[in-house]
Amino acid sequence: MKMLAALLAAVLAVSGCATAPAVPKGYTGPIATIKDSFTSLDLSAANIFYLNKLDGREIDDSLGATRGASYGHGALLTPVALERKVPTQAATFHIIGRTTHAAPIQSMTHAEYQVVGDVHFTPQADKIYVVCGELDKSHSVVWIEDQQSHEVMDKKIEIQGDAHLGFFEK
Repeated sequence: MKMLAALLAAVLAVSGCATAPAVPKGYTGPIATIKDSFTSLDLSAANIFYLNKLDGREIDDSLGATRGASYGHGALLTPVALERKVPTQAATFHIIGRTTHAAPIQSMTHAEYQVVGDVHFTPQADKIYVVCGELDKSHSVVWIEDQQSHEVMDKKIEIQGDAHLGFFEK
């Protein structure tokens, strides 16, 4: 089993995409912060709500950080919620809400849900925003909100009904 997990990790590492920093090189203007979040389901599973792309550029995300932190711990998931600085300019934020499990075999044998979409807004200087969401069999939703006022930025990305991932989507 450990050999299979090591092989899977090696394949994922080789096939991974390069990520860009959230703040472009050379940007010197004001910044805001966007934090990811998660809800632990038990010791081996969590729903993670995270920013995956900024204006089409892939950035480090909490799903990858969680998988890295959990690698080699068997059925124990170590959820990670990243936060990153972003420029205070109009942008497209690609957000994801997804269930994840500690071990690949758990993903194959347990339900995992996902909701994905883009929101557009202009972050304000020195504000903190949080990627939030809910995932379950009947309704899944992900959004970005102002941490202090809880105002939803742009819109919520929702799936009414089952957002269950198929076997080959996990």
